[in-house]
Amino acid sequence: MYGLVNKAIKDLIVSNHGEETWKEIARRSDFHEADFVGLHAYEDALTYRLVGNASSVLGADANAILELFGEYWITYTADEGYGQLMDLCGDTFVEFLGNLDMLHHRMNSMMPHLAPPQFTTQNETEHSIELLYRSHREGLTPMLFGLIRGLGKRFGLSCTIELLSSKSESQDHHLFLISW
Repeated sequence: MYGLVNKAIKDLIVSNHGEETWKEIARRSDFHEADFVGLHAYEDALTYRLVGNASSVLGADANAILELFGEYWITYTADEGYGQLMDLCGDTFVEFLGNLDMLHHRMNSMMPHLAPPQFTTQNETEHSIELLYRSHREGLTPMLFGLIRGLGKRFGLSCTIELLSSKSESQDHHLFLISW
C-alpha cells in the first residue's frame, strides 16, 4: 500500500493516543523511519503489521481499528490535498459510490503501483443501494464500514451498512446493503 495509507494510520494513532504509543506500534511493526513517504509503495505486510500491533498495544479489536480508520480516511485524504479530486466524483452520495473506480483510476497516474479495490453499485432505491466490493486484499472489509459512514457524513447522511453476502469460491465479491 502507499505511504499515504500508513501515514494516515500513524496520524490517527498519534492524534488519539500520542506520539509514544505510535513509536511503540512502529517499533513492534519493524518500521524505524521518521515518517512515511505518501507516494511511495510499501509492502502490504507493513500495513497489516501496523494494524495488528495497534490492536495489541491499544487493547482494541483490529476490526474496530480498521472501521475507525475507514471513517478517518475520508476526512484525512480530503485534508491532504485530495478533496478537489473527491469533489469531481459526484455531487451526491450515490453518484460518488458509482464513481469510486474512476477515482482510483485517476489516482493511478500518481500512484502507478496502486492496486485498489473495485466497486459496483446496483439496486438503488430512494434510501438504499447495494455495493459490490472486490479486492485482492483479505481482511479489510471492516474498513469499508467506516469508509461508507465517513462518506455519508461528507454528504450529510447517516449511513448504515449491512453485509449481505461474502466473497467465496463461487462469488468474487462481498455484497453490502447501504441505507440512509
